[in-house]
Amino acid sequence: MKRATSLDLQDTKRIHNPGKSKIQNFVLSPLPWRKFNRQETNETSPLGESLETILSQKCGQKVFRDFLKSEFCEENLDFWLACHEFKTSKRPEEQTRRAARIYEEFIRDESPKQVNLDFYTREIIRQSVRQASLSCFVVAQRKIYSLMENDSFPRFIETEQYKVLFDAASKQRGHGKHRKALEIRRSRDLMQPDSKAINMQCELYLLQKD
Repeated sequence: MKRATSLDLQDTKRIHNPGKSKIQNFVLSPLPWRKFNRQETNETSPLGESLETILSQKCGQKVFRDFLKSEFCEENLDFWLACHEFKTSKRPEEQTRRAARIYEEFIRDESPKQVNLDFYTREIIRQSVRQASLSCFVVAQRKIYSLMENDSFPRFIETEQYKVLFDAASKQRGHGKHRKALEIRRSRDLMQPDSKAINMQCELYLLQKD
């Protein structure tokens, strides 16, 4: 009779646990390929060709905004960054003030940087800014991010601007690897005894013994 291993018992618990759905079990289960795929992506592309990665860096934001400006839609990134900054508001009065400014600049009809949102989303925001909470721009921010990701970003990664940014990131990563290799080599040299010094100590010992 085959003995149940610990992995078999874990699988049985996941299958018969009524409190968890199949999706939850899938997400929570250890998947070694996740780490491998993430590492593989980083190896093949320093920027990962991801809008999220680009927007996480100041230089990436600047280069991407320059591209959007050339397409007359830089207000999308400006709005996304304004919403991102809005989420750092701590006091209610600060939230209300920032929310009103974002509404006047990006949401209101004929506003100077009006972004492309449907009427329903605009109306929800118009009503919510009166008593602003940190979530009042979440839906709009997500829609504008999706617009940039699916419309502007695929064209951006084909431009010379992106290639320059890509090359700069590659060089920076190469320098980082080089520095790390030197540090490892230096630490290894410190840990290993100096053969010349040992030989000299042996010779001195033999002379003293004679």
